[in-house]
Formats: sequence, C-alpha cells, structure tokens
Amino acid sequence: MTRYFFHICSRAERIEDREGADFNTLNAALDDARLAAREILAEDVRKGQVDETRMFEIVDESGRLVARMPFSDAIN
Repeated sequence: MTRYFFHICSRAERIEDREGADFNTLNAALDDARLAAREILAEDVRKGQVDETRMFEIVDESGRLVARMPFSDAIN
C-alpha cells in the first residue's frame, strides 16, 4: 500500500492534505479523488460558487507529485 495525499489547489489557494490515505494503486487513489471532487463540486453548486480552477495534486508518501486531476475531470 502507498499513502497518497490529495492537496487542493486553485489560482487563489492551496489546501494541504496532512493525513493522506492508503491505496493499493494510483488508479484507486484517482478513483477516490474523482468521488471527492464530485462531493466538493456539489457543495460548491449548492453555495452558488464554483471555482473552475480547482484541482487535486496527488502526492505520494515521499512527497513526489504523481498526478494532477482537475475537478472538471470528475464530471466528464
């Protein structure tokens, strides 16, 4: 298992995931990131404020950036 951290980034801010989560594969982490992005987007829509620049930067336990996933990819 590898621990991945899902940092939320946009033009305006960066929110670091300090806990992370363990996944068997990067694809499993990406699937989880898509679900999380959908939940965040749904909440944003309810509030009437969607930031289209948001994305997850997925970092492994050694601090290496392994993927970027724009929130927009969660709805395509």
